[in-house]
Amino acid sequence: MKDGWIVNRAGLINFWYYDDEVFEFMDGRLLIRGANGSGKSVTMQSFIPLLLDGNKSPERLDPFGSRARKLEDYLLGEEALSQTNERTGYIYMEFKKQNTKNYLTIGMGLRARRGQPMDSWGFTLLDGRRVG
Repeated sequence: MKDGWIVNRAGLINFWYYDDEVFEFMDGRLLIRGANGSGKSVTMQSFIPLLLDGNKSPERLDPFGSRARKLEDYLLGEEALSQTNERTGYIYMEFKKQNTKNYLTIGMGLRARRGQPMDSWGFTLLDGRRVG
């Protein structure tokens, strides 16, 4: 598939331990290395199920299927450890049509407030604009 769409970049803004992090893919591939427990799986779980199917349930966000950590925790931190009570974050994936300079971005905005339901909204950039 030499003329299809491939993942070009993925980003996290105010999400989990990231203030503004961009992951650059090479030919649709990404290598993430780190010690056990460093967050590789959690980082990828943030993109794939959340953006591609919109499923925000805890077991879809945890690599082991646990319901212990909710999406709000990725924005506010665990209540016992964090004093953050409100935060807005974004996650996005940028796709590039191979052999062109055509870009398409899908993303989700998330607003968490401690003790209140979380707000979320999706967005797409179809006109070639790019995040950052």
